[in-house]
Amino acid sequence: MSPEGTISGSKYEFGRKVYDFSTRSFIMGILNVTPDSFSDGGRYLGVENAVARGIAMAEEGADFLDVGGESSRPGSDPVPAAEELRRILPVIEGLAGKVALPISVDTWKAVVARKALEAGATIVNDITAMTADPEMIHVAAEHAEGVVLMHMKGTPKTMQKDPRYDDVVTEVKDFLARRANEAKHAGIRQILVDPGIGFGKSAKHNLELLRRLKDICGLGYPVLVGPSRKSFIGAVLDLPPEDRLEGTAGAVAVSIMNGAAVVRVHDVRAMVRVARIVDAVKHHG
Repeated sequence: MSPEGTISGSKYEFGRKVYDFSTRSFIMGILNVTPDSFSDGGRYLGVENAVARGIAMAEEGADFLDVGGESSRPGSDPVPAAEELRRILPVIEGLAGKVALPISVDTWKAVVARKALEAGATIVNDITAMTADPEMIHVAAEHAEGVVLMHMKGTPKTMQKDPRYDDVVTEVKDFLARRANEAKHAGIRQILVDPGIGFGKSAKHNLELLRRLKDICGLGYPVLVGPSRKSFIGAVLDLPPEDRLEGTAGAVAVSIMNGAAVVRVHDVRAMVRVARIVDAVKHHG
């Protein structure tokens, strides 16, 4: 990793599991415990169903599980922290005793992150890169084993209203560099960065970010990419979310070939297979 990275080499450790990002790519399974997420809202609202889905993703080959209780789809409104906690805590507690995988909590609220980490999560995945809640950086530094810092232009409510950039890759890269440095200075050692595919970007912006992903990787931090079923795939293929499996596979392959360390996906079994083929090409089998 470059001098800007958080630790020497390419190994991070979550719990007792070591993740060497120089050897292959890793899969983060999406577990939305929400009624209104753009692709799978309402499917895993019940605790039993959600825990079963998490276990299934682990069996399908996921390396991380990402649990979220608030939709960040375009046009969505935030939910109260109490409701977010009601949705996610029983699921995280249930999974923590049943899967030997790191669990990340997808939230921008410090109070939610703290409770989730106490319940068994180990990673904070913040779509605002810890800018929305000033307490988040302290909670993460004190209680999390790592963070995912994502770029978003605007808020979920407003982000897709004519987003504009002079150079989307440079602007995203500069933002992530600033936020990663803030996190590092706060004492957070294990940092991943996410260019925020679909978060305040047009289809053209998203495609450009994937094409030039190596520029983001040049920051020296492991890069997480979340292209799964996103609207840019629908724009290219003219297909609804439920029919974007092949488009997601293409985006995942491009992401990994261009340096992504982790891909965040709904369809774990299929994307594990895609990732293994791309990894075999990258690492000569």
